[in-house]
Amino acid sequence: QVQLVESGGGLVQAGGSLRLSCAASGRNFSLYAMGWFRQAPGKEREFVAAILWSGGSTYYAGSVKGRFTISRDNAKNAVYLQMNSLKPEDTAVYYCAARLAPMLRDLVVTTTAYRYWGQGTQVTVSS
Repeated sequence: QVQLVESGGGLVQAGGSLRLSCAASGRNFSLYAMGWFRQAPGKEREFVAAILWSGGSTYYAGSVKGRFTISRDNAKNAVYLQMNSLKPEDTAVYYCAARLAPMLRDLVVTTTAYRYWGQGTQVTVSS
């Protein structure tokens, strides 16, 4: 079992920045990938960004590319999401997710790729 704990959400004005953090804990596990997803009220959960633990390849949704940066700290089993130039449409609950088993790389952008999820952290961007 892997537990994920997110932090760093909050209220920010449009154009501002926030940094989300997610720490993974458990016994005897090795991460394959970690990702960030978000869900706005009345909408489905959507992919934001993902990173492969070995090699550090990154993937981004088109809507956040150039504004958000995903990074990892292997020693801490932690993943971060630096969010810049925030827009009101970025308002959502942001979830961290983890996958342990290797898979086809391109599928790390899908919600079904991840078994472990955090509790979510609210990000609100005011106009």
